[in-house]
Amino acid sequence: MVTPKQGVRVHNRMVPSGKEHMQRRTFLKSLAAAPAACLAWPPRAEAALPKAKITRVRIYRPPNLNQLFNQSNMVATVETDAGITGIGEGGAKDTLEQCAGTLIGKDPFKIEAIWQEAYLAWFYPPGREKLHALGALDLALWDIKGKAMGVPVHQLLGGPVRNYCETYNTGNVRPPAGPGGAQPTLKDRVKATLDAGYKLYRVGAADTREGSVYDTRERVRQLVRDAKEIREACGPNGEWSVDFHQRFEFNDALRGCKMIEEYDPYLVEDPVRDEHFQEDIPKLRQQTRVPLAAGEEWGWRWDMNRLVESHDIDYNRCTLPNVGGITEMIKVMALCDTHAVGIVPHFTGPVATAALVHCLATFPGTVLFEYNYGERPIDYLPEYVDFKSGKLYPNDRPGLGVTLELKPLTMIGEVTQPGRRSIYTRPDGSLTHW
Repeated sequence: MVTPKQGVRVHNRMVPSGKEHMQRRTFLKSLAAAPAACLAWPPRAEAALPKAKITRVRIYRPPNLNQLFNQSNMVATVETDAGITGIGEGGAKDTLEQCAGTLIGKDPFKIEAIWQEAYLAWFYPPGREKLHALGALDLALWDIKGKAMGVPVHQLLGGPVRNYCETYNTGNVRPPAGPGGAQPTLKDRVKATLDAGYKLYRVGAADTREGSVYDTRERVRQLVRDAKEIREACGPNGEWSVDFHQRFEFNDALRGCKMIEEYDPYLVEDPVRDEHFQEDIPKLRQQTRVPLAAGEEWGWRWDMNRLVESHDIDYNRCTLPNVGGITEMIKVMALCDTHAVGIVPHFTGPVATAALVHCLATFPGTVLFEYNYGERPIDYLPEYVDFKSGKLYPNDRPGLGVTLELKPLTMIGEVTQPGRRSIYTRPDGSLTHW
């Protein structure tokens, strides 16, 4: 056995003195090789990604197509000549075809450059519907990159910072009827929802039958009665939230928020009309203690940046692919993290939800998903998310971790030719508006 006195320290490690000369020689050789290794590193890193070009975008209608633009579950695939196909979701046939023209012939791994060109290359700035389509294709590009590198997308974003993402169910869990057909009570529904592992019990603001008259003054009073009953059902430690659904003008929104403060909601969602967010939410923030959430209809980060930077909202409801994809969501996450604003994304489709798990697993702030698929299968997606007991788990499947079965889908569009390219390039190769 060699004692410390008999050895010498090399790289902060004791080495037997008889091997001192050999170790010095090895150490000097490693120093001499270091510059060459540094020079060799970039080519090895580049070799991890194959040479590839985008050759085709195909658009598929699922059997259960959601006709709402901001919740579209249209499926898009982006094919490359390297044999890797990415899967995305969102948009409509026309908007997807226009955005797809920007992708053809491009290197699929230059995702930011593709996003910027698709954003800038048309006469008008993209509206929310076009951003949804751009976001769908962006999801597919990140899927391609993860598959090419053999890693899940969350590893490309820095890796998870949480073990799972909490969720809530829009309609909650309804237990079966009791003896004699007795319907479950509110307390029964709250207990069933929280026992299933969901973070909270969610309600609309004094909902009425669809198509019926909604008297906002009277409904605010009903909301307060409902809030009291829900808090009693939740108990002191259970959580609940309420969606105002943009039903109220400022005065009724303020009345509602202040009158339910004592029942301690986890959040109040969309308290006023989207068109009035920038003016009315800052005023609400100054006059009520309830946490405020907004943004399920938002698109780009310029919809939200002022409210986030001013801490006027506690939770940002923006989602994928609505913001323009993962490329844009990364920037939204940085904005929210900077100002300690949580992210509670609205639901869209199952592929987009899978992408959200990859993104928000890496977000250090508060995260809560609105998630309604439960553990039920989707016929064209043998794999999409890992969900159990009210929680969404990041997985290690490459890319978005989504497997697509084409048979149940109907192909409705195909793009193989480049589209319009009205854009200028700066001397360094970056893009600017034409």
